[in-house]
Amino acid sequence: MTVLLVGVAGGSGSGKSTIARSLVEALPAHHVTAIEHDAYYKDVSHLAYEERARINFDHPESLDNELFCEHLDALRAGRSVEKPRYDFATHTRRPETDRLDPSPIIVVEGILVLALPAIRDRLDVKLYVDTDSDIRLMRRIRRDLEQRGRTFAQVRQQYYESVRPMHIAFVEPSKRFADIIIPEGGQNRVAREMILAMLQKFVRDVDLARSEAAAHEDQ
Repeated sequence: MTVLLVGVAGGSGSGKSTIARSLVEALPAHHVTAIEHDAYYKDVSHLAYEERARINFDHPESLDNELFCEHLDALRAGRSVEKPRYDFATHTRRPETDRLDPSPIIVVEGILVLALPAIRDRLDVKLYVDTDSDIRLMRRIRRDLEQRGRTFAQVRQQYYESVRPMHIAFVEPSKRFADIIIPEGGQNRVAREMILAMLQKFVRDVDLARSEAAAHEDQ
């Protein structure tokens, strides 16, 4: 099976999840699979909550990159994987997993997917969602307060102690590896439609190749 791995990177709150989700929703379900890098945080449930909360979750070493790469390779090879579930409120990996089945298009989303060579080199198409820092911060505050059970003080501390420094050190520099830079995040309809058109053509080519192969077998 021909497989296209599409990486979607960008800072926290940039709109990369919106872009990734819009691409997935616009393509036939059996032709696309989404995998999020932040589901692969290392399991630190053996630590007390206070210790877990002090971990720099924006540093590459906080993620199980080896398992993530193994799963990317498996999906490319046509094998299903069990994606971890991560609880952002408690900073722990949950016992349940989500089965991901292979498909022609794999959307790979995360702030560091272009920053880490082991992941970047596995990607066929590399997108970077570029959004102003003040907009990203406001989105992050709202998300962490509403969805992740954080206080404003916790969000502020994490932003200045790890999110912003790691963005400067790892995420922003990775923009130079992108094939396409998308300004204004998920609000950029023109960029989204251009990328979607490319992926839809890939899907049509895959379907055509399958039809030709099936016809050849019937002869």
